Amino acid sequence: MNTYFLLAIRDMIFSSKQTFVQNMASYIATKLEETFETISVGDDIQRVMVQLDVSGITHIIITDAEGAVLYDPAGGFLQTGNQVGYIDRALAGFDVFHSSFTGGAFSSSAFTPVMSRGMVIGAVYVHEEDREQGAILIDMQMELRNISVSVAIFSVVMIMLIILSLMRRVSNIVKAIKSVREGEYSYRISMRGYDELALLGDEFNSLTNRLRETDEVRRRFVADASHELKTPLASIRLLSDSILQNEGIERETVQEFISDIGSEAERLARTTEKLMTLTRLDSQIPDEMTRVDMRDTVISTLRMLKPLADSRRLVIDTAFEDGCVIFATDDSVHQIVFNLVENAIKYNKPGGKVAVRLEVEAGNAEGDSVVLSVEDTGVGVPEEDLAHIFDRFYRVDKARSREAGGSGLGLSIVRATVHELNGKVTAERRAGGGMSFQVRFAKFSEQ
Repeated sequence: MNTYFLLAIRDMIFSSKQTFVQNMASYIATKLEETFETISVGDDIQRVMVQLDVSGITHIIITDAEGAVLYDPAGGFLQTGNQVGYIDRALAGFDVFHSSFTGGAFSSSAFTPVMSRGMVIGAVYVHEEDREQGAILIDMQMELRNISVSVAIFSVVMIMLIILSLMRRVSNIVKAIKSVREGEYSYRISMRGYDELALLGDEFNSLTNRLRETDEVRRRFVADASHELKTPLASIRLLSDSILQNEGIERETVQEFISDIGSEAERLARTTEKLMTLTRLDSQIPDEMTRVDMRDTVISTLRMLKPLADSRRLVIDTAFEDGCVIFATDDSVHQIVFNLVENAIKYNKPGGKVAVRLEVEAGNAEGDSVVLSVEDTGVGVPEEDLAHIFDRFYRVDKARSREAGGSGLGLSIVRATVHELNGKVTAERRAGGGMSFQVRFAKFSEQ
């Protein structure tokens, strides 16, 4: 940019110099043409030049038609071969201009023929040397050079600072990644700004939050699973030790202990089966889904649960609409209905009621929905526990849950299965007591 700027100024000065010296050469040649038909050594050229009063010109040389110098106040200036060649071209009838910038000065020369009656009778050589503008251009060049050097140094320093800042921020991210890799999930990156690295730091913090939450859930799950499996195993061991250590134990007592061992084994098997179901859902192994009429699946599931409801003197009230078809599997729908209705039966009051509703709800542009509702008249869940009822092994009343044979995994299975089918499950307290669960799926369309 500096070179272009200086070259533009130099060319501008050359253009103005060319105009000036060519005009002066033409002016002198015109006056000589008006005065002489032929010019020679005997002619009074000196008098004519004095009358012209030419100022601002460094050198003026006038030659005759043969190139002999007739007027040269400076004396001996016409020395170089180039200048002689330019004089010859002027005597041939051509205007010649030559300029250069050397030694800190602008040197401009114009060569013009002197004509008379269409004949060349001589040539005029006008030369100007301007050191003032040359000094100005050199000073400007030095200033621009100093400015350029200063800007270059400043740019290099700023680039180095920026690179160091970027490297420090990248090093912080690498350090954070190493810390998280070693299990320090609470590590956080403090990254100021709004650039891509700051965005990366925010995303990293979000990721570590998820990892920490996942790790906490995993630890809690392992602890809860170990506890749930340890309880029936401890009971089985205690009962079996009691039988072995008491030689004179009565047969009826032995049968009672063996029955209790069987019950604990069944509870252990149920818990293990539900853990396997959750593992399958977590692994997101896709099942082959097809068109499922929920009405048929709900009816067959309720038929399996009716003996349990009868044993607790509960009434199952049903209301099903036709056309409740979704894209799923029979097993997944069975899992959802079985767990919801089983919970509604187990945690209900004697003589209570379980209401199961299945209906098609008109939707928006995305299509209609199939809604499964399960309500009970039990004690319900406190408001502060509603947000956790779908967590694994979560129980509102642990003692009551174990007495009912619950493992704390049923609702977790419901939520995981519903999400697998791209549905939505919600839970809320009923105004008259008890709970209300609602599962919503997109209605299957043949299109």
